[in-house]
Amino acid sequence: METTKFMLSEREMPTHWYNVLPDLPAPLPPPLHPGTGQPLGPADLARLFPMELIKQEVSPERSIEIPEEIQQLYRLWRPTPLFRAHRLEKALGTPARIFYKYEGGSPAGSHKLNTAVAQVYYNKQEGVRRLATETGAGQWGSALALACQFFGLQCKVYMVQSSYHQKPYRRVLMETWGARVVPSPSEDTNAGRTIRALDRDSPGSLGIAISEAVEDAASHDDTKYSLGSVLNHVLLHQTVIGLEAKKQMEMAGLYPDVIVGCIGGGSNFAGTFLPFVKDKIDGKNLRIVCVEPEACPSLTKGVCAYDFGDTAKLTPLLRMYTLGHSFVPPRIHAGGLRYHGMAPIVSHLYHLKVVEAVAVHQLATFEAAVTFARAEGILPAPEPSHAIKVTIDEALKCKESGEKKTILLALSGHGHFDLGAYDEFLSGKLKDYEYPTELVKKALEELPKVG
Repeated sequence: METTKFMLSEREMPTHWYNVLPDLPAPLPPPLHPGTGQPLGPADLARLFPMELIKQEVSPERSIEIPEEIQQLYRLWRPTPLFRAHRLEKALGTPARIFYKYEGGSPAGSHKLNTAVAQVYYNKQEGVRRLATETGAGQWGSALALACQFFGLQCKVYMVQSSYHQKPYRRVLMETWGARVVPSPSEDTNAGRTIRALDRDSPGSLGIAISEAVEDAASHDDTKYSLGSVLNHVLLHQTVIGLEAKKQMEMAGLYPDVIVGCIGGGSNFAGTFLPFVKDKIDGKNLRIVCVEPEACPSLTKGVCAYDFGDTAKLTPLLRMYTLGHSFVPPRIHAGGLRYHGMAPIVSHLYHLKVVEAVAVHQLATFEAAVTFARAEGILPAPEPSHAIKVTIDEALKCKESGEKKTILLALSGHGHFDLGAYDEFLSGKLKDYEYPTELVKKALEELPKVG
């Protein structure tokens, strides 16, 4: 069967990022100072981020130019391909037309490099010598390690402990690119030592790792903090994905009826759907389906409230769907989705019913991943496999109804470093984790009181 691949030329690669803020149906609630409860000003964030990224965080400009030096590095892997999943369609026996935008061809193996390169560039411009960050499954840590190597910055990565042991080759990749990697919670920070004193075997969480990275940055004069998801400027940099996908869907002569992607902090899927979202806001008949794990379902079972982005309560307060900043999710293999909160932009669009959400279990996710790998040949990471599961569900609904819908899947990266997880699944050792209702209820009781 012929493979259909839609490729843009380098000349067609986006030269500007798309900023959704001026197109939102209602203004995005501002981040608040954790001490005063008042809206943050640029000076409040300057200790952690370079000023250019702070400007992008609140920019009213719909289009923000991508500096030429960033564009040059993007050309190492961009534009990325859009595939028509003919073999998957045939395997499912569906009339649906399935397309997937594949970000796994980047040097770091995922979409994360789109913002890593941009963030390191702006830090370098401001004279920063070192960056501290957290990573869940390791995709973000890998991307930042490589971007720091490109620009000559040092990189310290606090890797969630469960993933540190599940995915050792991600650590090796980061170290090969020059980063120093420690399991979180660690002995390197007050935040880490406090958690370890309470639970020496803590599996860690992105909230804990963020606390450690923020503390590291705040305690070193030459260091800034870098975040791989959640914040507005991170989602902004990822819109190159959706801008390309929109052109490629035009090349295919089709427009999506449904766009599906996984969400943890929200950057991968938001980068894909945000360039389409204004069409939806303006009345286009389009469904945007966010898929999260049942073990960490911030949109489907969390609450919309101001909360800290980290466990130690060092970050600004963000209005988002959250399971509570002290929530520690189970040790699922989709480490990049083990975050207690959701990006404010994604949360806002979900609250306004512009996007929808569904949660799926781990076993069903890997079943879908194997189906996809056997049909299309690409081994997907556990994170986007959540979206593959729902894409298959949507395609099977079309099989039942006879509808010939067009489905666009955000495939954020490959699973070559996740073979241990696939081994557990194929050998029957992988288990589902139930939503820990009581733990989340307890964590939600600790939400900050905001007027």
